Amino acid sequence: METNLSFLGTGWSFPPTFNKNTGTVEMVSDEEDIKESLEIILSTGSSERVMQLDFGCELSQFMFEEVTQSLITRIRGTISDALLEHEPRIEVNDISVEEGEEQGLLLIGVSYTVRATNTRSNMVYPFYLNEAQ
Repeated sequence: METNLSFLGTGWSFPPTFNKNTGTVEMVSDEEDIKESLEIILSTGSSERVMQLDFGCELSQFMFEEVTQSLITRIRGTISDALLEHEPRIEVNDISVEEGEEQGLLLIGVSYTVRATNTRSNMVYPFYLNEAQ
């Protein structure tokens, strides 16, 4: 069994994927581990994890709201606070929130720098204000 000793971290892939041949869980490392961590933070509501009640971002509080500049500012603040609290490996450079082509879809862009390597990266997270489609 090969072990990755990445200094940026190694963890289970998200969503968890299992290798049928070896019977092990697929692992991710380095920047991929950070990207998956960000996705987990953004998709987890508070009190969702029994042993870490404050973990997550709680974007569901914005469900069914009308898209206004005030809402976008609140979403950006909530994401910024959650990433500052739960992902110490990065420095957030920018958070953008834009309406997608579908009604009720917000595209949340997170631009960040990995602290240990000074590598810049970004991700886009789709958030549905209405029910998922």
